[in-house]
Amino acid sequence: MSLLMPDTGLLFWMLLAFLVVFFVLAKFGFPIITRMVNERKTYIDHSLIAAKEANEQLANLKVEGETILAKAHEEQARILNEASKTREQMLAEAKDRARLEGNKLLEEAKKQIRAEKEDAIRDIRRQVALLSVDIAEKVLRKNLDDESRQTEMIERLLDEVNLSKN
Repeated sequence: MSLLMPDTGLLFWMLLAFLVVFFVLAKFGFPIITRMVNERKTYIDHSLIAAKEANEQLANLKVEGETILAKAHEEQARILNEASKTREQMLAEAKDRARLEGNKLLEEAKKQIRAEKEDAIRDIRRQVALLSVDIAEKVLRKNLDDESRQTEMIERLLDEVNLSKN
């Protein structure tokens, strides 16, 4: 027996064993293997479809998220604009109130100054009148020291009173 060439009987039995194994596999094994491969292919196909749908949903969610974010930015800008307008309006109203209050206080101060001025003028006039009377009294006393001057003055005053009545 040579190492390179096996015996023909052995070759026959090996061929027969191979054919039996092949027949058993073809009859029972290959259909199961084929069915499992087909099931695995179907599972992979469904998984790919599900992954594609998940990617589409993710893309849609991303678009929706961006849309919501854009709307939120728009809303934020609108709210900030409204807040700015409200702040400006409040500042304008506060300035107007302050201006009106300032004008009111200024008018009240002017009135008070006028009243104090008039009081001061009245007081000065009263003091001037008192001083005038005091001065006139001193002048008259000096001029009316003697009796003849007193008589002359009384007659002159009576004449002036009579003339003014006529």
